[in-house]
Amino acid sequence: MDNIVVVIGDRLGKGQKVAKGVEKAGGKAILIPGMAADMKLGDVMHDAKADIGISFCGSGGAGALMAANKYGYKVKHHLRSIDAGITALKEGAQVLGFGFLDSEDLGRRIVEEYKKLNQKG
Repeated sequence: MDNIVVVIGDRLGKGQKVAKGVEKAGGKAILIPGMAADMKLGDVMHDAKADIGISFCGSGGAGALMAANKYGYKVKHHLRSIDAGITALKEGAQVLGFGFLDSEDLGRRIVEEYKKLNQKG
């Protein structure tokens, strides 16, 4: 049973709550440490062969767009709610760009939905 790997990058160095939610749902969270971590999202996703990337910044787009431009990941950015993230997954997005939304519920629901969509884990 493969773990769903989720990389999390937050502009302000946060993301711990989302990581907890990912792990509660049975996924593996890779939390990029430090300020401007969202800008490293694509590189860490690529190196870890991650299933999903979650980027947080004020606009909800910078790190997600960098990951998409550099590695070709399908992206949905400027997301403002968990439901918008779920819809983006259903549309095939691999990288989700949110405004600041560090919550366990986000991590948990994203992994649960990814499992449903891919029958993985």
